[in-house]
Amino acid sequence: MKAMILAAGKGERLRPLTLHTPKPLVRVGGVPLIEYHLRALAAAGFTEIVINHAWLGQQIEDHLGDGSRFGVSIQYSAEGEPLETGGGIFKALPLLGDKPFAVVNGDIWTDYSFAGLRTPLTGLAHLVLVDNPAHHPKGDFCLSGTQVLDAQPGSDTLTYSGIAVLSPALFDGAGAGAFKLAPLLRNAMAAGRVTGERLQGQWVDVGTHERLAEVESLIKGKD
Repeated sequence: MKAMILAAGKGERLRPLTLHTPKPLVRVGGVPLIEYHLRALAAAGFTEIVINHAWLGQQIEDHLGDGSRFGVSIQYSAEGEPLETGGGIFKALPLLGDKPFAVVNGDIWTDYSFAGLRTPLTGLAHLVLVDNPAHHPKGDFCLSGTQVLDAQPGSDTLTYSGIAVLSPALFDGAGAGAFKLAPLLRNAMAAGRVTGERLQGQWVDVGTHERLAEVESLIKGKD
């Protein structure tokens, strides 16, 4: 199974760090964020990685190279302009092939074991969900057994972690250009074709300086 790391975001809220450094190369615990993913994916048996990029993307290619020093092979999907999550994945489909693939947001930090993503996909998507963080209290979706459903008023919700397995068929009918992933997922949920799990472990969406500091504290706690 191949894996894709989404690394095209500009990281506006992490300025000035991201004025001259792409967000996935921002260091935490002395290590660029994206390197944590590469090492974890390699440990889980993912050896073929696709990385998309836009803002300062050449820096990502220059730093990571072909991936050999991480025990993986990296291909890059360069975006002239950000295509959002859905559009970025769609553009990279020729590199990802015709089988289900894992997807990881490049701007999260987690101790989740990606090995669990290698389980055969039974629908169009499998999402890893987390307890709602303070900055996103309303959540995104509901988990009923192993089925993921769109959030309903008054229901217990969870937040999408940015970790998933997707089938290329999820993008049937999509076209080139910028578009979000969530509407495709919600259509698949309505058809009962999205499974999910609740992440057990640590997870941070590293979108602000405060959350970057939170990850630093978590990493120091592991030392």
